[in-house]
Amino acid sequence: MRSVPLALLLLPLTASAAQKSVSSVDGLQAALATAKAGDDIVLEDGTYTVNANLGCSAEGTQDQPITVRARNRHAALIRFNAVEGFKVSGRYWTFDSLTVEGICARDEDCEHAFHVTGHAEGFVLRDSRVRDFNAQLKVNAAKNASGVWEMPHRGLIERNEIHDTHARATATPVTKLNIDTGDDWVVRDNDLHDFSKQGGIAYGAFMKSGGKRGLFERNRVVCVKDSPGGDTRIGLSFGGGGTAPEFCAPAFDASVPCTPEHSDGVLRNNIVANCSDVAVYLNKAANTRVLFNTFIGTTGVDFRFAATTGEAHGNVLSSAIRTRDGASFTAGTNRANVDTATWTSWYVAPLQGDLTRKGDVSSLIGAGTRNALVTDDFCARPRPTVAASTLGALEHSLGDCTTGTADAGTGGDAGTGVDAGTGVDAGTGADAGTADAGTGADAGVADGGTGPVKDLEVEGGCSTSSGLLLPALLMLLPLASRRRSRPTRQ
Repeated sequence: MRSVPLALLLLPLTASAAQKSVSSVDGLQAALATAKAGDDIVLEDGTYTVNANLGCSAEGTQDQPITVRARNRHAALIRFNAVEGFKVSGRYWTFDSLTVEGICARDEDCEHAFHVTGHAEGFVLRDSRVRDFNAQLKVNAAKNASGVWEMPHRGLIERNEIHDTHARATATPVTKLNIDTGDDWVVRDNDLHDFSKQGGIAYGAFMKSGGKRGLFERNRVVCVKDSPGGDTRIGLSFGGGGTAPEFCAPAFDASVPCTPEHSDGVLRNNIVANCSDVAVYLNKAANTRVLFNTFIGTTGVDFRFAATTGEAHGNVLSSAIRTRDGASFTAGTNRANVDTATWTSWYVAPLQGDLTRKGDVSSLIGAGTRNALVTDDFCARPRPTVAASTLGALEHSLGDCTTGTADAGTGGDAGTGVDAGTGVDAGTGADAGTADAGTGADAGVADGGTGPVKDLEVEGGCSTSSGLLLPALLMLLPLASRRRSRPTRQ
């Protein structure tokens, strides 16, 4: 037997990770409060009604994230009667297969299901259902104890169903995925539907506040699907309604304008339908690529303000792709101004996001030049490697694929891990809400918000365990047998 140096045996190491079965709110709070890297916190089937936020400040690692998941998919229902649900300020937390809903008597008292802040990089929300919050996800920078701004980079939001059961009655911003600051966020394969703010503007998702290299891909966004229409609804955005300068990276300075709001973003293979305003709003969004999307029953795409540049290629859409207020872009092959009769001749229920073929779509097949950034389609099927691709999010030359709900397989089962998507690192931002001023895509006025209206936090602290001596027996095991694999880049 190979000998092990005594010095190695005496090193103070973190206690080994554990699987923790949870069946009560008290048990969940205790598991979060004692969490450490590699822990697997498993919620048994049932309903968990929580009246205060749950703090998650322990530090996971890329190889050993802290996971909170349902034993059986969607069978653990967490009901929050609180301004915030999970407040995540530690690195590498993953939430998987949960059902989370807001149950506040007043909509303004249920702000965020997940609030990701500070240096909480590597956050993952996967395969979950989240409903009835003003912002199901809120992401922002925060100052640390030394007064230095820290930002949550490299988040991943995939394969979730996100919606509201009623129009939100609140004075605060309504955006289902509100990502203020942070680089290299990936939002893919999600089903976002039925979101609205009474008398105001609602977004499906945006990234802003000085972030970089964001990716929206293979999402289905149906602004009005099961609930009545009304108010102003926008699909996806880089830049949103803008950010107050003091909350914008990298300066975080009230005297430094927030421009660009986002750089080097990509929107590809998305379906956006039935929105009263634009499918895509680009507000001070530099070098943005809008590639092979299908936008049905919206007012099109707006490139707005001089800082906004990029390209639009391969898209099929109602209405047009426009520049406003000094913006510019390069136009490839797009099919614009498709009327309702044509959509309904092509697809079974296009305004509800069902793009099952009903008629002849041959005019779309091979009508666009292949783009190196678009190698698959909405259903994650590889597009042909020939020079021409089908216009829009679906590669019709491959036949039909499911474009129903997230549970039915919206988008592809695109791997795991936060190390996915585009770019590298360097974002920013504060808890500056969304600019809910103006009307629809005519907004663009920074809101300067500061997150939740009130603080109901009762955090367990999620502190890491103190160092313990690792038993000598474990030191004899091969390192590979104790190391979790690194997430695969997709």
